[in-house]
Amino acid sequence: MPPKAKAAGKGRAPAKRKLAEEFPPGEVLTDTVKKAWKLGAPIGQGGFGLIYLADENSPKPVGSDARYVIKVEPSENGPLFCELVFYMRAAKPDLIQSWMKSHNLKDLGVPRYWGSGLHEKGGKKYRFMVIDRLGTDLQKKFEECGRRFPRKLVLQLGLRLLNILEYIHDHEYVHADIKASNLMLSHSNPNQVYLVDYGLAYRYAPDGVHKEYKEDPKKCHNGTIEFTSIDAHKGVLPSRRSDLEILCYCMVQWLCGQLPWEDKLQDPLYVKDSKIRSQENISEFMSKCFSSQEKPDEIQRFMQEVQSVEYQDKPPYEKLRSILQAGLKAIQAKDDGKLEFTSVNGATSPPAKKTTKRKKAAAEAEDGEPDESPIKRKKVTTKKEVNGEKKSPQKNPKPKKAPSTAKKGRPKTTLVEMGTQTSPGLALKSRSRAKKT
Repeated sequence: MPPKAKAAGKGRAPAKRKLAEEFPPGEVLTDTVKKAWKLGAPIGQGGFGLIYLADENSPKPVGSDARYVIKVEPSENGPLFCELVFYMRAAKPDLIQSWMKSHNLKDLGVPRYWGSGLHEKGGKKYRFMVIDRLGTDLQKKFEECGRRFPRKLVLQLGLRLLNILEYIHDHEYVHADIKASNLMLSHSNPNQVYLVDYGLAYRYAPDGVHKEYKEDPKKCHNGTIEFTSIDAHKGVLPSRRSDLEILCYCMVQWLCGQLPWEDKLQDPLYVKDSKIRSQENISEFMSKCFSSQEKPDEIQRFMQEVQSVEYQDKPPYEKLRSILQAGLKAIQAKDDGKLEFTSVNGATSPPAKKTTKRKKAAAEAEDGEPDESPIKRKKVTTKKEVNGEKKSPQKNPKPKKAPSTAKKGRPKTTLVEMGTQTSPGLALKSRSRAKKT
């Protein structure tokens, strides 16, 4: 078990962790079942360490067409350990394949776990994990599309995420941090999308016994502030309905460009109250986000269905799928398997010099059992970083709309190209500042 990290106090930077030294291409790592893996070039760096291209050991060097990546961190760090527990329990290839067959699916967007172990060099020990190599993340695509996705694409993404969430929920886990920067396209197939970064994954029903609803002021606001669930804002451990609520916020943002509370993310209480108000009157919330001509009725119906789910309920996945499929039919479209990332109604991508990549904050290792408690992370102010180089903030940021007044309420509530570019890795996605837990 990794050592417990000391939480940073209010106003302090997150506790520092050691970063893994860079290994030379050709370094061989042996996993727990004695399978040897060879490292290629490093392709990214996260809060835990480095990400390398990798392949099964052979006399040949690891090329740019490698099928795998290896995440490496010093063994005394915690983030990769906690993510590794999820992968070992729920992401083995035969387990995923069996579930796909039983649900008549051709693909499922959960990265496959291929091995893990400890590697020693220079008297130091490092933890590593081997998973599928993936492509670019959807946050980059979102920015390229002018911060709006076509309605058909959003409904397709919603359907795929329902499959992914149903799978991980069936295996006793929730993700708790769904967002565009944690969704990645397949390296080999641009029409497949994967949900990544299971550092906040939580085992909500160990051995089939669901955790009890309990608000804890010391655990408020876990997750990414703009998307996290009302339960998380209240310090309640995440459940299946939490994932679906987060998905609702993501789909609305992808369609309209910005959620009503995104102008004040530094105030988690304001964000929480805004979300509570949105759930109390979903129709009014939709009117704030969309014009009457653009309002997607299926998203409102989807949100209303999710809002009715109790904390320990199994969500009605099939009914939710039918709502999104009805939305496709309403716009005379169908899920043809092709993901088309195009601009909406003349929306244009921001100028290249103003395009920024959002940096993921360093994560805190959690106290207690890693597979039964969510990771406690400190969200730090986003810094701008392009291709691994820090950039100065822009002098004249675009002004945001003034926030609307929100009131409290709601009695029941519930890798980023892992290709050949040297861009930030899987762990470099945005994290907004969260309250100390």
